[in-house]
Amino acid sequence: MSARERFDTIVVGGGQAGLTMGYHLTRLGHRFVILEANPRVGDSWRNRWDSLRLFTPGWYDSLQGLRFRGARTTAPTKDQFADYLESYRSTLRLPVRTGVRVERISRIGHRMVVEAAGRTLEATHVVVATGACNDPWTPGFAGELSPHITQMHSKDYRNPSQLSPGPVLLVGAGNSGADICMETIRTHRTYLAGRHPGHIPFRIDGLVTRHLVHLVRFAGHHVLNWGTPVGRKVLPKLGGGHPLVRVKPKDILAAGVERVPRVAGVRDGKPELEDGRVLDVANVIWCTGFRPDYSWIDLPVLDAGGSPVHERGVVKGQPGIYFLGLDRQYSATSEVITGVGRDARYLAQQIGARSTVRPAREPRPAGV
Repeated sequence: MSARERFDTIVVGGGQAGLTMGYHLTRLGHRFVILEANPRVGDSWRNRWDSLRLFTPGWYDSLQGLRFRGARTTAPTKDQFADYLESYRSTLRLPVRTGVRVERISRIGHRMVVEAAGRTLEATHVVVATGACNDPWTPGFAGELSPHITQMHSKDYRNPSQLSPGPVLLVGAGNSGADICMETIRTHRTYLAGRHPGHIPFRIDGLVTRHLVHLVRFAGHHVLNWGTPVGRKVLPKLGGGHPLVRVKPKDILAAGVERVPRVAGVRDGKPELEDGRVLDVANVIWCTGFRPDYSWIDLPVLDAGGSPVHERGVVKGQPGIYFLGLDRQYSATSEVITGVGRDARYLAQQIGARSTVRPAREPRPAGV
């Protein structure tokens, strides 16, 4: 049996959160490794629909330690940002191992144990930077749709060439559904089902509104956080979906997309709306979001709903394990590019402080 590898810190996830954590661990002087399940750094962005662009212009899309060198005043494509993440890894010489999926995290005494790709690694600290949106969710009745209907989750959608001839139903009217329906309507009759989540009342790609984007970012970062009275009042109310950012309701109607009520079930193999109407469609794209999946963490760190129990990413009852990149982890920007750096820096400070405290010696097994 090969010897176990040992590190000060193991970071699970090599997206923007994990890479930024690596930047701060480098400054801390820690021996660490970042484990990324995808074959390449940035694949979590590359493997999304082809036309996806970020919501923010390039000057807001830099991680700490390396400036984004693409267009500064326009929103990058998902591939441009993916390439930036790969450049970030190579320029900062971060120790990332790609194609390594973590299968289990557990504890032996004061050491955290990570099992991945047939190997066992140990560390004093483990930072889970996979985010909370890792398990695509569809309703249980999705399996009742006729096999003649092409269906997929937005995670697997790339472009309209994947679709069968005939109408398309997008289930879920958030940003994914709104973005994709503006593309499918060009080649297919398109329905968009679901509750309108609200929208930002200005155009984010216009010259004038770039200043408004700055104000929104400032408010989300510095005002709407758990350290301010207004943040503690507002943040709990922000769950349950995000408002439309780039596409507006009038854009959807002008394009010819038909808005329909929520999908309630399936009748005769076809999607049935909550008003009783049955849609005769050839395609269904589930833009129904993701659910957290931390079933591979064999530690008591989750609540009844499967979400991490933490304070700013620190799990108080289980020293040595941390979370990064969660929605509203500390502020309204914690889940996005512009906010993850502050949370990573805070976790690095906590890791550094804990590293200076020598743990009590573990009892030796009897007979040793």
